[in-house]
Amino acid sequence: MSDDVIRLVGLGKTYHTSEAPVHALRPLDLTIRRGEFSAIMGASGSGKSTMLNLLGLLDRPTSGHYFLDGTDVSNLGDNAISEIRCRKVGFVFQSFNLFPHFTVTDNVCVPMRYAEIPEREMRERAAALLEAVGLSDRASHRPNQLSGGQCQRVAIARSLANNPSLILADEPTGNLDEKTGKEILALFQRLHREGRTLIMVTHNPEYSKIVERVVRLSDGYVIEDVPGEGVRPEKVGRCSSVRRPAVTG
Repeated sequence: MSDDVIRLVGLGKTYHTSEAPVHALRPLDLTIRRGEFSAIMGASGSGKSTMLNLLGLLDRPTSGHYFLDGTDVSNLGDNAISEIRCRKVGFVFQSFNLFPHFTVTDNVCVPMRYAEIPEREMRERAAALLEAVGLSDRASHRPNQLSGGQCQRVAIARSLANNPSLILADEPTGNLDEKTGKEILALFQRLHREGRTLIMVTHNPEYSKIVERVVRLSDGYVIEDVPGEGVRPEKVGRCSSVRRPAVTG
């Protein structure tokens, strides 16, 4: 198995409008290694959401190639994309995106149902995941009976359901208080220590203290690709892109 979970080659996204093309993400080359914990940072409108959507196979690039676990997924058909997304990518969203009328267990089972995991195995796996995130005693509850932090733990358990190659977290502490947010970040750090590959999209510069690597965007450009605090530079992969032109005068 390759050490690279993600390899982007000239990947970019342009939206064509009636007035002028909008370059949401400039063409870039990027490698994410297996087991790496990275953050994509930048202000609103910087290209973070576009990057997340491309990496999560929720949108298609207009240029370049995206290799996920060695497979070029750039131009696959919709059915193949859906299958790969289901099995290879786990999502954690700011707003949790839980089904309100499902129990906690049933919410965790959703990705496994799409992957056609047998019922008994699915239930056993869901129970083990809920135990891992400290929610075994909430298995039969519904989301409206949980705190925000507990809902996010359910979402994290769900993201792990199919043992994906990649976990994408979109502002995962954005709807949480500071204390609960730190608990969720500690859970991500634990997953990282277990060898998971995580990419967290955030505008919070404080999170550079817990990740291995920071890729910073601005106006669709990658303007910085540096190690997170306390991480040896040699562990960080390489990224290059069309850079923002220097301003003179």
